[in-house]
Amino acid sequence: MKREGSLKNQTLFLVRAAVIAALYVVLTLVSALFGLDGKAAIQIRISEALCVLPFYTAAAVPGVTLGCFIYNLIFGTPLDAVFGTLATLIGLLLSRYIGFFRKNAYLVSVPTVISNTLIIPFVLAFAYMDGNIASIPFSMLTVAIGEIISCSVIGTALIFALKKHKSVLFGNDKSLS
Repeated sequence: MKREGSLKNQTLFLVRAAVIAALYVVLTLVSALFGLDGKAAIQIRISEALCVLPFYTAAAVPGVTLGCFIYNLIFGTPLDAVFGTLATLIGLLLSRYIGFFRKNAYLVSVPTVISNTLIIPFVLAFAYMDGNIASIPFSMLTVAIGEIISCSVIGTALIFALKKHKSVLFGNDKSLS
């Protein structure tokens, strides 16, 4: 009987991760439709707001990571798919730690902002600008601005919007896996 509960929990975890991955891809496409995809100086992926979901569920870590990988693989470059996704994963893992142990809704977005600010400018320089390292400081600034808007501002609002319904949406997630 205990095994059935475990299988149910694993299935719910996978379903939540898959839904979050699909949401990430769709929200990134919506951002692109509105011209927020980085063709201008600042990229604002609305989907980056989902990077705060590890505050509520561990399923957000593989979910957002997979969604980021899928989008970057289809619409980006191989470097973006690997290192852009890695930047997101690092931020998510640290966000999960902050959400799980610190329970601080205001700090949960900080690791994603920092990891993307430090890694993505190099991806942009080498994947899209033929190795133009002179662009890296400006890219750090623009990536940070975009991440603060999408992850910190919109993401923190998302945390508080979901707070009332967290048990229905995410169950009683006590895992740190």
